[in-house]
Amino acid sequence: MKKENAGALAGLKVLDLSRVLAGPWCTQILADLGAEVVKIERPGVGDDTRGWGPPFLQDADGNDTDQATYFTACNRNKRSVTVDMATPEGQALLQQMAAQSDIVVENFKTGGLKQYGLDHESLRAANPRLIYCSVTGFGHDGPHAQRAGYDLMIQATSGMMSITGRPDEVPGGGPLRVGVALTDLFTGVYASTAILAALEVRHRTGEGQHIDMALLDVGMAILANQASAFLNAGVVPQRQGNSHPSLAPYQDFQTQDGSMLLAIGNNGQFARFCEAAGHAEWAADPRFASNTLRVTHREVLIPQMQAVTRTRSTADWIALLEDKAVPCGPINNIAQAFDDEQVKARGLAVTLPRDAGDGITSITGVASPLRLSATPPVLRYAPPALGQHTDEVLAEFGLDAEKIAALRAGGVL
Repeated sequence: MKKENAGALAGLKVLDLSRVLAGPWCTQILADLGAEVVKIERPGVGDDTRGWGPPFLQDADGNDTDQATYFTACNRNKRSVTVDMATPEGQALLQQMAAQSDIVVENFKTGGLKQYGLDHESLRAANPRLIYCSVTGFGHDGPHAQRAGYDLMIQATSGMMSITGRPDEVPGGGPLRVGVALTDLFTGVYASTAILAALEVRHRTGEGQHIDMALLDVGMAILANQASAFLNAGVVPQRQGNSHPSLAPYQDFQTQDGSMLLAIGNNGQFARFCEAAGHAEWAADPRFASNTLRVTHREVLIPQMQAVTRTRSTADWIALLEDKAVPCGPINNIAQAFDDEQVKARGLAVTLPRDAGDGITSITGVASPLRLSATPPVLRYAPPALGQHTDEVLAEFGLDAEKIAALRAGGVL
């Protein structure tokens, strides 16, 4: 009989003191991979994102609740426990839980947890095997270490907004943020990677360590080729809409009924497109003979292509190019994306039942993109209601019913 998959990280205990997006995104990755993640929230309030609506979750009758959909994006597979860390009893409880955990993730301001005895030094003194991951806006050192950091601020500070959007001189030009909180999300991914690396070190040494994750560091890192252009060639990248600074044609093109995306990355793809479009002469034109030349002469090439792409519908172009290995696709809205046959085939929308007594019977989210053949992600819990698992989790950490009741009566839970 095949053993039921418990997940690659089964047996690891994560104490999640983070809220909003970067930290919770990290811990959701760990939770999807099988780690037991306990999310600590403020009694009566919870994670800030529980109130970041509209839109809100709906009950079984289709009526809006007071629970924002934002929270559900990054808190699947976790159990929610309410603890007031401002109280001595709450601090002692969280210290006890950290002593029995493998990983702590927090995103308080630099030094913010020291007053509660929940900082890295205090918790690792009691549990040397603890891996303690801090997520801040600007890191734990440097002149801006005390500043609060939000994704939008980091997108502006890092230069990301300076390369996102259309040039100033065209209609609608100006700097734009990316449509999702990109630096938060990437920080969560980088943080989970760092935690897994620290776990490997702990296998060898028996010791945990502190991980200092900063949104600014990540924001600079994900500039990727754009940062490399500046650092190595002195080129300050500029906004250029959907076109690419180093590839052509690699952008959106208007069609008879809308727009499509062409992502041509080599000479063979360009030649095959030209043949299919009825303009084989473009591939033979010395101005367009290589990618570098096409970039140099894009102001000549692109208008010629635009005139031709407008003669067919988006669907017709996709059908024409699909068997010719020319990267081409629609520019979907999110509803269209979830209706895509490949998205459906990959099972990328997943629904989990929830029974928390609040009228919400199920919550749908996006499947984990991590596809491990032997230990794939596991779906156990829908994003939890506030404090939904307080009693059962605290019992697992050694508190009896009488102690739990006393803490609740004292306003600690």
